Amino acid sequence: MRERTRKTASSPRQRSDELTREYRFDYSKSRSSRFSRKFPKDAAVIVLDSDVARFFRDSKRVNSLLRATIAAVEKPRSRRAG
Repeated sequence: MRERTRKTASSPRQRSDELTREYRFDYSKSRSSRFSRKFPKDAAVIVLDSDVARFFRDSKRVNSLLRATIAAVEKPRSRRAG
């Protein structure tokens, strides 16, 4: 008759600690993304939903529409002389 050995499950806390050690990251060796140099420092990166992204293939189209929208909703300034 074969003897069965029962492995004792480690406690959730022990398992959590093991994962923490496994996934530790040494930030001293990190580098900027290779794509980060392509964006101006004051640029905002926005993620489009897939249905919108299918229509807007590049940033020129997105910016063009946004500028037109801003112009349409922008209130004209008062022309009174101060």
